Amino acid sequence: MKLLISVTNKDEAIEAVLGEADIIDVKNPAEGSLGAHFPRIIRSIREVVPREFEISAAIGDVPNLPGTVSLAALGAAVCEVDYVKLGMYGPKNFDSALFLAKEVCRAVKETMPNVKVVIAGYADYQRAGCLDPMLIPEIVRRAEADVAMIDTKIKDGKKIFSFLNDQQLLSFIDKVHNHGFMAAIAGSLGKEDVKRVYELGADVIGFRSAACVGDRVKGKVKKERVLEIKEQIRALSHANSF
Repeated sequence: MKLLISVTNKDEAIEAVLGEADIIDVKNPAEGSLGAHFPRIIRSIREVVPREFEISAAIGDVPNLPGTVSLAALGAAVCEVDYVKLGMYGPKNFDSALFLAKEVCRAVKETMPNVKVVIAGYADYQRAGCLDPMLIPEIVRRAEADVAMIDTKIKDGKKIFSFLNDQQLLSFIDKVHNHGFMAAIAGSLGKEDVKRVYELGADVIGFRSAACVGDRVKGKVKKERVLEIKEQIRALSHANSF
């Protein structure tokens, strides 16, 4: 299972690298759950992160504006990232979400074919008023994206498990794997949740708050916190290799 750590600047990115994160995820939490950052910030992080570490760039809790979103996705893709990630917030039904996802994938892959597209849904979709995240695996399949993710939209400390139980998450992950794609889980997780997510079979687990000293917006990622999480993943992997 890969460890994704969300960072806001190059100093945090270096801390995440020293903590042995696998994916350095660039976002701006001041602009939302999957808030987009400036291209100059993405490029500055790419410059300091060694090439063996993957970089993802969030482009927002996106509105139902396929032209705007596909252009934003292309803008992120040309900043030399490995993943472009969007939160399916604006579209309210399957068809509009699929159309948006297809246009994003087309915009990214026609220009940067090696960049992977991550489509995220929100576990707290009912209170946030957005798309049911259980539709995301089929959207990923039909749009020919690469990764299906579940996060939380409203960041008030409630974890993904407050909204979806293990059976629902297992069903999500199994559907994604059956389609041949990667499944990512995030949503106000703590280091105590690593084992649970690992046992569900997720390919990627994402953190920000738990990797920070301070809150998710004004706090700072610290290598010691990242390494604590990484060591838990490593121990689980080692225990399950026998």
